[in-house]
Amino acid sequence: MIRGFFRLIGLLLLAGGFVFMVYDGARFVADQVLRFTRFGQFWNDIHQSSQLAFRTWVEGAAPWLWNGIVKVLLDQPVFAVLGVAGILLMLLFRPRKPLIGYSRD
Repeated sequence: MIRGFFRLIGLLLLAGGFVFMVYDGARFVADQVLRFTRFGQFWNDIHQSSQLAFRTWVEGAAPWLWNGIVKVLLDQPVFAVLGVAGILLMLLFRPRKPLIGYSRD
């Protein structure tokens, strides 16, 4: 049951990545300027105080983690971050291969 839940979350993240890809593509067609929506900007638009609280927590726990990994992740396009997270969840929680010659009853 948990496996199906995480696969559903992965599928929703993948769909969200596709929506942002279409959104950025439509903005490119309209403006003739290629601009991607950054993940940090999207998170800031959704809930600014949670991003600030997360930054405070990460810098308190491991200051190198903020500049090394999280800041780089926040500068990536939303469709890439959501798409990769969705694909990873779907791959990690895929159904087991059936055993040959055994029943699982």
